[in-house]
Amino acid sequence: MSHVLHRSLLQDYPVAVKGDGVYIIDADNKRYLDACGGAAVSCLGHSDPDVIQAIQQQVSQLAYAHSSFFTTEPMEALAEFLAKRAPGHLNSVYFVSGGSEAVEAALKLARQYYVEKGEPQRKHIIARRQSYHGNTLGALATGGNLWRRQQFEPLLINIHHLSPCYAYREKLEHESDDAFVTRLVDELEDKILELGADQVMAFIAEPVVGATLGAVPAVGRYFEKMKAVCEKYGVLLIADEVMCGMGRTGALFASAQENLVPDLLCIAKGLGAGYQPIGATLVSDDIINTLKSGSGFFQHGHTYIGHATACAAALAVQHKIEDAQLLSNVEAMGTQLQQALLHQFKDHPHIGDIRGKGLFRGLELVKDRETKAPFDSGLKLHAKIKKAAMNQGLMCYPMGGTINGRDGDHILLAPPFIFNEEHIDELVTKLSVAIDHALKVS
Repeated sequence: MSHVLHRSLLQDYPVAVKGDGVYIIDADNKRYLDACGGAAVSCLGHSDPDVIQAIQQQVSQLAYAHSSFFTTEPMEALAEFLAKRAPGHLNSVYFVSGGSEAVEAALKLARQYYVEKGEPQRKHIIARRQSYHGNTLGALATGGNLWRRQQFEPLLINIHHLSPCYAYREKLEHESDDAFVTRLVDELEDKILELGADQVMAFIAEPVVGATLGAVPAVGRYFEKMKAVCEKYGVLLIADEVMCGMGRTGALFASAQENLVPDLLCIAKGLGAGYQPIGATLVSDDIINTLKSGSGFFQHGHTYIGHATACAAALAVQHKIEDAQLLSNVEAMGTQLQQALLHQFKDHPHIGDIRGKGLFRGLELVKDRETKAPFDSGLKLHAKIKKAAMNQGLMCYPMGGTINGRDGDHILLAPPFIFNEEHIDELVTKLSVAIDHALKVS
């Protein structure tokens, strides 16, 4: 009997004992191709010697020093690395232990910014339906997934949710991309005016929506235009790149691909590639200068912020990605993965859409391709696909509730940046078998 409170109390889990490149090996010596990075985390695979060495070296010198007493060399170096490469004037970095904490920090920074700026009436946050921003109460409230929120609703702060930029289902028939974007931009402006032009604090969105929609990129100049509306009314724009950032879409920051300069930017997952728990919130000079000229203090904190070993690991990860030019491989293998998925599934009767950027791809399953009708949610098709894939020795990330938090199924793929052509062939072959098996038993 396990004394661990696992995610599922009804499931038995294989015991992972070793990592070997893009594979995880269990206690029975079965190999699993990691085609999702766990949850878009393990961008360097599971056995990078340079990152392991960096961790060992840091632990031998200094594992941890509390940030209320000290700064550390790896924390300073990692912050400098990120600030030099971030879009715009995101020149300050607040380190945390994961994505939910990064979003919580961004929300609190936004609120404190307006309080110290002399606009304490700004309290409203606008997000999007079918977004995911984390599992702490503030981040969960900000996310727009009904299933994840439902039982905790009485504990959640009030957040306003707009339509996602989800062209496959939200764009009207015969509506152009420009018209679709204009409709969504108008929706944001209307909501700001409804709440009060001087009452809205922030708009938050994922540049490419990950877990809840399955690698859905924005259309056209969506983010540029949403940012313009935010600037018009003095609203901060928070980019949540926890899943889609740090090279996952082919650029270190996904916002840069959208010509977006956010006021706050949240990262995690690929920042440390799973070798240590770490996340961060990048902060604009305007916010920092406002706090400096006011209280001079960010009223927030966690025990492990700026953890020296975590920062050393993340810095080694980022240097490896840059020095080995792995973002070029993300683009090349991302294109090849998309082509392989299209070749295998473009005529599949139950694959409605194949989408994404870089090594961040999604497949949406449908009962009927013409009507886009989803499968009965009671079938739990996504869970059956995950089980069948694991039996094949393939890790992928299927999810349910794609459309509204209840209906719809998709599969998210986010393999390590070191993927090659043979890995893509193995992925597509095993995924095809898993999907067809799951459909047969549904």
